[in-house]
This record gives sequence, structure tokens and C-alpha cells, in this order.
Amino acid sequence: MLCSSTRFLLRRNLSVTALSASLLSPKQFSANSKQTLLRFSQVSLSSPSIKVAFSSPVWCTLRSNSTMASQSGSGSKSIHDFTVKDAKGKDVDLSIYKGKVLLIVNVASQCGLTNSNYTELSQLYEKYKNQGLEILAFPCNQFGAQEPGSNDEIVEFACTRFKAEYPIFDKVDVNGDNAAPIYKFLKSSKGGLFGDGIKWNFSKFLVDKEGNVVDRYAPTTTPLSIEKDVKKLLGVA
Repeated sequence: MLCSSTRFLLRRNLSVTALSASLLSPKQFSANSKQTLLRFSQVSLSSPSIKVAFSSPVWCTLRSNSTMASQSGSGSKSIHDFTVKDAKGKDVDLSIYKGKVLLIVNVASQCGLTNSNYTELSQLYEKYKNQGLEILAFPCNQFGAQEPGSNDEIVEFACTRFKAEYPIFDKVDVNGDNAAPIYKFLKSSKGGLFGDGIKWNFSKFLVDKEGNVVDRYAPTTTPLSIEKDVKKLLGVA
């Protein structure tokens, strides 16, 4: 018959051994992980009916909350937390847009919605750019392969044909495993009517001055039709 203290040690060490079998090896730890190595010398518990020995090292990884948040993307609380690439491949820290109202759009040059959207985006920007509106255009070739050109070709098309004065960024994916982090954030902040995925070219997200996503619009919603929402966030009568 085991005494109470022996039973306690047995239960504790059996739990530790089970844990050690399920943990990752040291080579799989990230550089940011805090590692604690608990080594147990050989322990023998003897009784008339049982003998148990433990000699394997146990590795425990304590990951910081910031590391886990970074990997899951949940650490980003606003658009201002992101850095994206411009059309020349240079980093742009979106915190430069603090205090601005943003309209974020995935654009394409060969879509049936191209003419109407690019025209009205330029009109909306011209009207409110001096009052705090910024339009951020992200080319995307995921819908009907309707944005096949290079970044330089896309910028030339938008600026020459539609007089686009707002920034046009690096071409990105907006859906799938390779979706740009900013689009993962946008979709998780404001889901669509039939799921979170972007449905087509010229989907739109409206972001307030603090970087919060406040509204989402379908591709067929024209830029000028959301003018009242833009004015509300700008504080324009």
C-alpha cells in the first residue's frame, strides 16, 4: 500500500513525463521564446508492488504574449499598426495617416468597374483631400486576372487616364494564404454579406481618423454614393 506522500510524487512525476513526450524539441523553439529546462534526476519510487523511474529531461516553453499575438495577427489594433510597400517597393508606415480618414480600395485596370470607380475616386479625392481624406489603392490581380501589369504600368494608367493623385501601392493578394496582412486585418474587422472574403475588384473599406475600420462597401457601390459617410467621419457639414 502506497503512503499518501508517495502517491502524490507518483502522480506528479507521471504528469511531468506525459508532458515531456508532447513538447517540441529545443531546435523548434523560436528566437523569441523563453525556454526553461527542467531536468529531473533519476527518481525511483519503490513499494512492495511498484517501481517507477524518470530520467528524461523536460523542456517547457513559455512564449511571450507579444510573440503569439504577432504570429496570429491579433496584435494589430488599427490600420496605423501596419507597414506596406509602395509601387516602388519602399516601406510605408501607415501611422503617417493618423488623423486622416481613409478609403482603402483594391483596384484593377481591366475591369468593367474600372472607369466608373477610378473616375469617382478621383472626384471624391479632389473634393475632400484638403479636409483630411486619403485614398489608398492596392492593385490586385486575383479577380479575372484583370490587373496583369507591372506596378509602373498600373500607376501610369491610373495617373494618366484618371488623374489619380492619391497613392497607389504595391500589387497584393487580398484573399487566400498569401493575402497581405493589412487585408487580413480589414476582412477580420468588417466581414462581408456572404463571408469575409473580398468578392471582386473595387471593394472598399472606410477607416476613421483613429485607424478603426468603420464600414465596408461592395464593388458595385460607387465612391460618390458613400460621400455622406466620408463627410461624417471628416466632420464636414
